[in-house]
Amino acid sequence: MVFPLAAAAGSPPSLWMVLPFALLLLCIAIGPLAFHVWWERNYAFVACGLGAISVGYYLFILGDAAPLLHVGQEYVSFIALIGSLYVVGGGIHIRVAGEATPRVNCLFLLIGAIVANVIGTTGASMLLIRPWIRMNRYRITAFHIVFFIFIVSNVGGCLTPIGDPPLFLGYLRGVPFWWVFEHCWQAWLIGVGGLIGIFYWFDRRNFLRAPKDLRERETAHEEWHFDGLHNLVFIVAILAGVFMPPGWREAIMAGAAIGSWFATRAHIHQANDFNFHPIKEVAWLFLGIFATMVPALENLALHAKQLGLSSEMQFYWGTGLLSGILDNAPTYLAFLATAFGLYDLNMNDPAQMQQFIAEHDHFLVAISIGAVFFGAMTYIGNGPNFMVKSIATQQGVKTPTFIGYITRYSIPILLPFLFVVGILFFSRWRLF
Repeated sequence: MVFPLAAAAGSPPSLWMVLPFALLLLCIAIGPLAFHVWWERNYAFVACGLGAISVGYYLFILGDAAPLLHVGQEYVSFIALIGSLYVVGGGIHIRVAGEATPRVNCLFLLIGAIVANVIGTTGASMLLIRPWIRMNRYRITAFHIVFFIFIVSNVGGCLTPIGDPPLFLGYLRGVPFWWVFEHCWQAWLIGVGGLIGIFYWFDRRNFLRAPKDLRERETAHEEWHFDGLHNLVFIVAILAGVFMPPGWREAIMAGAAIGSWFATRAHIHQANDFNFHPIKEVAWLFLGIFATMVPALENLALHAKQLGLSSEMQFYWGTGLLSGILDNAPTYLAFLATAFGLYDLNMNDPAQMQQFIAEHDHFLVAISIGAVFFGAMTYIGNGPNFMVKSIATQQGVKTPTFIGYITRYSIPILLPFLFVVGILFFSRWRLF
């Protein structure tokens, strides 16, 4: 079958134009692992080069700039939120003295899961991973890092659009802000509570292996110190900005980030090992993702009925498995476009978004839970995952390799748990 690139103005994009999107996601998946040094030097050129193909196609072949303008506005809003929370979160430093018991660790993870909905999984991960390592320093193991990624970097951020990038993309497309909380809180409770329970079983065994005198001495005193709490004011400003109209929203977020940067003392940033490299990488990669996903999403909507997806369980597993292999943010939009296409609806039309939510919100729940929960399946499923691994490695913690993470933790622990979540929420035997 031949898919011509040329098209008249107003025509749907060629199927060949899905290739830049697929290639970019493939590069993001294997680049940091297969050719790390080259990728670190050239990821911006790869993202912009593939993005330029889609931009040129729409401008010079289709003669239709409207989709590019729409997705460009979304990109600016997306980066404004992620970037501002990253900067403000980097201005808060937590110092911990003493060691944690398994119960304290569980409480810490629960708090981290809640905080992730306020400053995002990226912000919460960067804020809390170093205290997490310090409070477990005499018995830290790989499973401490893995469960931190499971809970704080992924599953915990399922209650608000701020929590995880896929949900914020849904918000920008017209999903009401509190819709996520209203429809996903039960899955959040099961997900966070279940994983914390599994973690407690592992951590209790780890704790009891230590000599009794060491356990009692190390956990006898515990002190917490917080620096840079003035940044809470800037976090409130960012949260308020989320509800503002486009333009004002991004300006308020940028202002909060700038204010935080200049109001935070240098020693706090130094204590957090703060730098702009992670957010710079996110900005460049998502510039390419947003550009290349335009023809991909349009084609998914046009050919949705040919894919054979029709049930919540299929959308849950389809979104989930690809979110683990690729990045969960574009995967969320891809399956959302597919769900819209089943009913010949346009995801870019706010009125049709509300119609879809009113009539088919069960699909949106499955896609949302699948994207957020399965983002923990690999280091590349969600942005914070690899950052947490890097920081833990720098701190001297032995972390699992990419394959080890999957074979020792994701497949034997997380995947069966996510199977149970699917049965409870999206099968014919559902309880919720």
